[in-house]
Amino acid sequence: MRIIVLKKTENELKIEVEGVGHTLCNLLQNKLLEDEEVDVAGYDIPHPLASNPILYIRTRGGASPVDVLIRAIERTREFNREFGEKLKAVLKT
Repeated sequence: MRIIVLKKTENELKIEVEGVGHTLCNLLQNKLLEDEEVDVAGYDIPHPLASNPILYIRTRGGASPVDVLIRAIERTREFNREFGEKLKAVLKT
């Protein structure tokens, strides 16, 4: 996976993520939108056969888009850990 920073300002971050698709981008978008400091979060895959997704974040209130992205990633990790534990417990019964 390769990540290219396309735009980085005080309240905006635009990155291109090589080798991922809707699954990861949609999950990150949802976790970003849970954050009250996020004004806009979304992604675009310009062409499904030849393009890498572009993730865009705009924050409000002086929040760093890098910080909110890191928080979203941490919430995603926690969600995945919790899901894995609950799935294991259910499958054992």
